[in-house]
Amino acid sequence: MPAPAHITTVGVKRPGFATGGTSVTIQVPNSFATPVPNSVIHHYDVVISPSKKTLPARRGYFQSVRPGIGKMLINVNISTGMMYKKGPLLRVCLEYINKNNPNALSPTHGLSDRERLRLQRFISGIRILTTHLGPGGQKQTKPRVSMTVADYFRRTQNNPLQFPDVICAEVGSGALNPLELCDVPPGQLMRKQFPPEKTKDVLDFATKKPVGRLQSIKNGLDVLAYGQSEYVRQFGMNVDHTAGPLKVQARVLKPPTLKYGPGSRQMTVIPTNGAWNMVGKKFFKPVTIDRWAIVIYEQQRSFNDRSAQDMINGLCGSCRDVGIRLAPTPFIFWENGQGPIAKQLNNAGAACGKDGTGAQLLVVVLPEGGNDIYTNVKHFGDIIKGVATQCLKSSKCFRANPQYYANVCLKINVKLGGINTIPDPSSVSVLTDQYNPTIIMGADVIHPAPGSDGRPSFTALVASVDSNAAKYIAATRVQTSRQEMIEELEAMSHHCLSMYMRYREKVEGKAVGTTAPKRIIFYRDGVSEGQFKQVLEQELPLIKKACASLKINPKITMIVVGKRHHVRFKRDADRSGNCKAGTVVDRDVAHPIEFDFYLQAHGGLLGTSRPAHYSVLYDENNFSADALQSLSFTLCHVYARSTRSVSIPAPRYYADIVCSRAKNHYDPEGTLNFSDSATPVDEGQADISSLEAFRRGFMPLHKSQSSLMYFS
Repeated sequence: MPAPAHITTVGVKRPGFATGGTSVTIQVPNSFATPVPNSVIHHYDVVISPSKKTLPARRGYFQSVRPGIGKMLINVNISTGMMYKKGPLLRVCLEYINKNNPNALSPTHGLSDRERLRLQRFISGIRILTTHLGPGGQKQTKPRVSMTVADYFRRTQNNPLQFPDVICAEVGSGALNPLELCDVPPGQLMRKQFPPEKTKDVLDFATKKPVGRLQSIKNGLDVLAYGQSEYVRQFGMNVDHTAGPLKVQARVLKPPTLKYGPGSRQMTVIPTNGAWNMVGKKFFKPVTIDRWAIVIYEQQRSFNDRSAQDMINGLCGSCRDVGIRLAPTPFIFWENGQGPIAKQLNNAGAACGKDGTGAQLLVVVLPEGGNDIYTNVKHFGDIIKGVATQCLKSSKCFRANPQYYANVCLKINVKLGGINTIPDPSSVSVLTDQYNPTIIMGADVIHPAPGSDGRPSFTALVASVDSNAAKYIAATRVQTSRQEMIEELEAMSHHCLSMYMRYREKVEGKAVGTTAPKRIIFYRDGVSEGQFKQVLEQELPLIKKACASLKINPKITMIVVGKRHHVRFKRDADRSGNCKAGTVVDRDVAHPIEFDFYLQAHGGLLGTSRPAHYSVLYDENNFSADALQSLSFTLCHVYARSTRSVSIPAPRYYADIVCSRAKNHYDPEGTLNFSDSATPVDEGQADISSLEAFRRGFMPLHKSQSSLMYFS
């Protein structure tokens, strides 16, 4: 059998341990003393999906060596992935496009270019074994005359093809192989974005409570067999896994007190395990909405006048409960999602005000599978018209309970300039020090999915503008594909700093000359540890240049917040078996010399909660560990869309959302296609892979939205 072919087509010294909070002892279910030489993933067969499916799920092990304080550690975790199904490549391709007849893979029998390109992205890079070599596995001499692939196999190898019209697979050498003569060997992990229809299955399969996860890891120690490793013995190492998971000292931070607005029966609330409710509470700063319209893209026989009125009553009631003044009689329109959506939305908005003021809010009801309509709505509202839009799924708002509409109100209020809640000044002195006004920033970069060659990366910078770090604005840019460092951070920082000083002067009434921040706290998306030096050498100077251009000199603290790691904690503290919200670990598994800590800011719901890993790269403010941990925990409670703490600080979370919505800045009817089936050559656009083409097509945010939390 021939060899398989591949289808082508620095940081600062640790300041010491923090001391605040309640001390507890917890277990790290996937850390064991002393090292193993290499990072490896071992897979064993535990299949979620039936064998007839193209992408069965498998569970295996991740392992790596980590430096601890006074010891080396092996970090072991269970890992989940999807694998290509072994067997004939033809069958794998048919199952992917959900067809039975092999001729469905023939352009002459109806295979569209779009479907072919989608299939190309799916199997690109997969290893195959070919079965058409000559006797003894020797390659045949290339023919001296031009002939079709089918003729070649019939004449030179006496192997007529069963399906001569079916597309071929091109390997790295350029050879074309008929699908029917290719086999997929077993054990190939699919390192690409999961198909959307598979996401729920994979999540269900990967979800394990802490007790179950720990037991799976213990069971796997026999598979990993460190005592039998030749490499471990040669290096004179010993892995002590008999003591079980590592026990570490942890603390549970005191949650912040959150403050609500006038008229609340309870003006303040202290979250319990990262959760609280809105019963009897008014928003800190609710908005008034006099002009709004509803546009329904569901068929009227499915979502009729009664359904629409029920939705209006539910939304108005929830708005009234939280202090939003919402006019009870909106204009209602039923529209066809295949029609000119921008024109339909414009007409709906214009109907709200004869004086040309238009709508303040457009509520859009979407049918199932209405992703394209959603993109059009957001492009119209955020980019073209500058009007707040709130999309609802028809299936969700049909006879919805009050809690659903309460959650919708959280989004609507901040989109129109309101503030839902703020941390009580007594809870977080870092933010409320009047002598040291502080701006909080969050930055992120999102890259195209694996296989989406030719598409750019997008960057986002989100920053607070108010003194309570509850109201944020955003800047987003296009940059070189798969580049992690933010190219235009200077311009983005200049914009955010200017907006911060403007808000403090115009809205908060601060005197001119006192509006500039004295401190910048910069939360960066989880770049890899090997890129920390790049952040300090490339991004930090850009922030300083932006400050210099504005003639301000704030002290800067840079913190990388990572979630892509394999450290998990277990403590029997709640029904889920996870640690309580506010659990912080800054010893034992932390870095021996650098300033880092793990913070689990949210209460566990499903599976095993993943703590965020904070690495402080630069700190001119000389914050104590207590101060930064408390601040970070507080910022996890000001995420406007939830009455639960989230796993990472709100500005960092917002930056992720802004990045993911960057495609809304492009004309939905244009040639730059971001659908899952699109490719760099879709629609025959030869220049679509050009970065400049994407930059030219990227439309700026509407001016009226630039000071609002449109991304909420």
